[in-house]
Amino acid sequence: MDSINNKHLLDFAKIIAGGYTNKLQAQKDSKNFPHINFYFIPIPWSILNAPAFYSEQSYEYDPWAPYRQNIHKLFFNNMNLIMENYMLINKERVAGAYQNQKLLKEITKEKISIRNGCSMLFEIIKFGHYIGEIEAGKKCLLYRSSELTYLISKVEIKNKVWISEEKGLNKTTDKYVWGSEKGPFIFNKTVDLGQDLGEEWINGQKSSNN
Repeated sequence: MDSINNKHLLDFAKIIAGGYTNKLQAQKDSKNFPHINFYFIPIPWSILNAPAFYSEQSYEYDPWAPYRQNIHKLFFNNMNLIMENYMLINKERVAGAYQNQKLLKEITKEKISIRNGCSMLFEIIKFGHYIGEIEAGKKCLLYRSSELTYLISKVEIKNKVWISEEKGLNKTTDKYVWGSEKGPFIFNKTVDLGQDLGEEWINGQKSSNN
């Protein structure tokens, strides 16, 4: 892997690895923004033969029952940081992994399935500042309220703040079906899980300095 791309990936990974909460936003406007926590937890390079994360997102009142769980593979392509997204087939066995990281052992290659059309492309604005959008083409599909929708997702990461906005539009009519109506969710980073990430985690090889 090119050393410059390697550095971009590692910088990005260190910044996103951790735990986040929108507690402040929820306290100000609980009607429109429930209190949510989410975690990006590094997982072994060997699972996807690439740097990758497990993520889970849950309501504050029920941390052991995340409503969203994904695997994210990172790579660099055409000056963009790419976050390729995967589903967990056995997600129930991994739920609550931040509270008990032994559960991460349940993540194996055989239990992962790619979410076609759902990769996020991040532009590097400067160190520590990234803006991402889902890949073009209306290809990230999911059913909500008995309607087939495509996902629109935008993310900005800056100064330990994660701002995200997503919505689903009807695949045929482009009409709004679900998602952000009152503006983006604003999460603050409260836990850092990136301190120990290094070259071995990024490319599967030990640093020549080791």
